[in-house]
Amino acid sequence: MRIPFMSLFMTSPFDGLQEHVEKVKEVAWAFQQAMECYVITRCTTFEDLRNEVIDLEREADSIKRRIRGHIPKGTLMVVDKFQLFRYLREQDSVLDAVEDAMDWISYKPEPGVPEDIQQDFFLLVDATIEPIEELARMVKEARKYFDGYSNKQRDVVKEIIRTLRRMEHDADKLEDTLKRKVFAEVEDPISVFHLVRLAEIIGYIANHAQNAGDMMRAMIAK
Repeated sequence: MRIPFMSLFMTSPFDGLQEHVEKVKEVAWAFQQAMECYVITRCTTFEDLRNEVIDLEREADSIKRRIRGHIPKGTLMVVDKFQLFRYLREQDSVLDAVEDAMDWISYKPEPGVPEDIQQDFFLLVDATIEPIEELARMVKEARKYFDGYSNKQRDVVKEIIRTLRRMEHDADKLEDTLKRKVFAEVEDPISVFHLVRLAEIIGYIANHAQNAGDMMRAMIAK
């Protein structure tokens, strides 16, 4: 029987992961508002929301550094330290993709998306927010698993990971549909390039969420 070493920690490394993923969720909500603002053209608060994302990302970076810096060499771990850091890197990459999307939008000063594809952008953004919500649930359930190594709890985590994969696949399909519509319905070549690239960057958010799920799958593997 595997011994739950978690009791040997004054603080579980999963406490930090949970704190970090909650910050990722805050960033996701701000990003969703920013995209709604940008798409409809009438919004005047995009820069405020972008700055909010930047501030939250800095707070998440501080949490990330704390997680990495508070695991002394030779400390007994419930998971391999390098697996933990690889997982954290993917969870943090969700934030990087959000910030990249916000930066990319800011390069084109005129806000707005052609009305015929606005709904497609909203659907894609929603499809990338949902995996982040699921990511937070996965970390919460993984903490429970590493507290007692219950096979039942392990199955709960594995099902969330499968859900993340399905969500990423759905987001991929929405991204593909959106890009096809951009090429078909937008005439200005600069706008085509900007919108297609934006769709790709938004899609990376779901990709990194799925990658984090794959990293978690490795951590709970027997």
